Amino acid sequence: MITKQTKVQLVAELVELLKGATGIYVVDFTTMTVAETNTFRAAVREKELTYKVAKNTLLKRAFAEVGINNIPDANMFGQSGLVLCYDDPTVAAKVIKQVSEKSNKPRLKAAVLDGQFFDGAELQTLAKLPSKLDMIASIIGSINAPASGIVGAINAVMRDLASVIEEVAKKNNAA
Repeated sequence: MITKQTKVQLVAELVELLKGATGIYVVDFTTMTVAETNTFRAAVREKELTYKVAKNTLLKRAFAEVGINNIPDANMFGQSGLVLCYDDPTVAAKVIKQVSEKSNKPRLKAAVLDGQFFDGAELQTLAKLPSKLDMIASIIGSINAPASGIVGAINAVMRDLASVIEEVAKKNNAA
């Protein structure tokens, strides 16, 4: 039996974990073998993510304390584990997808990325999202594209002007 003071302490720990998270994934780890659990935990650690198992009632209280009220109760059943991202919110989806491809475990129940709720059925979509680094590279590429286009156009004008001057010089030398 967990005392009320222990529950309060556990909720406080969960709140601290949730505060800085950019991606929050709730997974169902029911029927996972020890080997599957160890594989999953190792994959989570490798990507520097946080994994925490807690009772659903404590998770709901912690979610409420940090203002996450968009996870339906229907998604909070059975055994639940949290996978938390603090940098790139898509990394956990890729890890969960990669590990669950072998045995369909763990199963994603729900996810919250930057305040937006996603149902567990949307794991494939979340795993396909570009990483934060990919998005930054794409934005920088888009910003640089107009500049390189301008440089190319200026170079083309200069090249054409040089060709015209060269042709005029040839005509003057021939005359």
